[in-house]
Amino acid sequence: MDPQAKLIEIDARGLEPPEPMEKVMQTLDLLHSGQHIRLLLHREPFPLYPILQSRGYRHDTMPQADGSYVILIRPADTVPGMGG
Repeated sequence: MDPQAKLIEIDARGLEPPEPMEKVMQTLDLLHSGQHIRLLLHREPFPLYPILQSRGYRHDTMPQADGSYVILIRPADTVPGMGG
């Protein structure tokens, strides 16, 4: 992962559970200060939300016209709209 990149994209569309969650958890462990995750997924990841919250992260979920979802993940103390 490029430590200079502010937005880390994980394209998990087409992956079956638990692979998307595993990829997010691995990436969270590698994030540097100021970095955020943009998760692309073909379904809404309801089981991921409480895990993110318990680890100090927030998310913004945006349904897409094609039925997929974009989930922006960032530390809970980060101002929305920043870093990407």
